[in-house]
Amino acid sequence: MLSKKYGKAFDRPLGKLALKIRVSPNALSVTGFIITLFACYRLSFDLLTGGIFILVGALFDVLDGVVARAQNKMTRFGAFLDSVLDRYSDAFILLALAYNLKNDSHMVGVILSLGTLLGAFLISYSRARAEGIGEECKNGLMERPERIILISLGALTGFIIPVLWVLVVLTHFTVMQRIHHVWHVTSGKLR
Repeated sequence: MLSKKYGKAFDRPLGKLALKIRVSPNALSVTGFIITLFACYRLSFDLLTGGIFILVGALFDVLDGVVARAQNKMTRFGAFLDSVLDRYSDAFILLALAYNLKNDSHMVGVILSLGTLLGAFLISYSRARAEGIGEECKNGLMERPERIILISLGALTGFIIPVLWVLVVLTHFTVMQRIHHVWHVTSGKLR
């Protein structure tokens, strides 16, 4: 939802900076991923600093796309790499949260983290599968930017359990939205 509405909103304000950056978009993607790994390490025992570093890693995830567009260096491999690193990041963030909550003996939080991880992966899979049958499927409430923002806010404020309840419900609701969308656009089409 945020991607569709504001996906390229940073292009204009960061465009001049992006032209001066002499780092490839793929290097920025990898750097953001490494920062996210560090965020996960912190998140596993300290929600506050973990939440801060998740936001720093997310900044690189925005910047790689801005640089690619500004420098006209958008490649299919870059899009693929960014997507794969995003899935790894999603998994590590939610597993780090589950580990943190397990150590606090908060088993409901562990289950919510793992349920959100499943929902996040199914959101990505449903889009990939729809594209595999020739249909675009970018709709839904809870795409990656929304998940990252909510997880960061939950970690920074200490309200991670309520945030995980919202995430587990809305990630699976988004999967249902995508299933409905693909059913709607493929109804009546022959195999």
